[in-house]
Amino acid sequence: MQLIEKAPAKINLGLDTPYHHQDGAEEWNMVMTSVDLADYVEIQTLTKHKRIRVASDSGFLPNDQRNLAFQAAHLLQTKYHVDEGVNIRIKKNIPVAAGLGGGSSDAAAVLRGLNQLWQLNLSWQELAELGLQIDSDVPYCVYGRTAHVRGRGERITPLSKLPAAWVVLAKPKVSVSTPSILQQIRYDQLEHPDIDALLRAVRNQDIEAMCAVMGNALEPLTSHRYPEITQLKQQMMKFGADAAQMSGTGPTVFGLCGKQSRAQRVFNGMKGFCREVYLVRPLP
Repeated sequence: MQLIEKAPAKINLGLDTPYHHQDGAEEWNMVMTSVDLADYVEIQTLTKHKRIRVASDSGFLPNDQRNLAFQAAHLLQTKYHVDEGVNIRIKKNIPVAAGLGGGSSDAAAVLRGLNQLWQLNLSWQELAELGLQIDSDVPYCVYGRTAHVRGRGERITPLSKLPAAWVVLAKPKVSVSTPSILQQIRYDQLEHPDIDALLRAVRNQDIEAMCAVMGNALEPLTSHRYPEITQLKQQMMKFGADAAQMSGTGPTVFGLCGKQSRAQRVFNGMKGFCREVYLVRPLP
């Protein structure tokens, strides 16, 4: 049996970490949404053996236990004592190590797909809690819709759809190690965005208010190491984006535009500064 799951990229409209837990894990307070740039994950179950195989059309992805999609399959296979193997083929469209949650979304796609193929009958909340064992973004990616994300990443509160908007994504050539950025956090020095105000703006379908209060507490850390991020933000605003911000731990910068014509102008302008530029929309 086999199926294909769509694995969309995510962006962080708001990202804050108010403190870390005693075990070192960050407490998150985020507003996230998914966009229509997506990987496609083909999942095929095999009855002859229990091997898990991962392949992709990207030369940058590991195909062993380091791959989050592999970890997702192994987690379900082990926890629920499944005697079948899995072939996973990933068509990559989301840039790797970009702050767009590509690996987490692939893992979430495997959780959703195998839940169906193996008839595990797990709820999305149960899948999200399992996904936290893989990566803090996996629980959100199980849902793949605009949401308020708290806790270690497992507390997902779906929100109403965003007001009409277009998003320009621009990824510089650098790749960012999330653990290396998280190790730099000094909580007494972080600037905390107003997540409550952002939630109100989303609920009120007010894109102007959204653009005014968006923020990413980790952006200064990453942009200090990679000044390209600040340069891309400045260029996006110069070309007419209503707001521009780094996603996740970076390095991808996204520009939010209320009008398609303005988004097209930003997209065209950014192509002169960056090789990987995408014009996308938030998923409904």
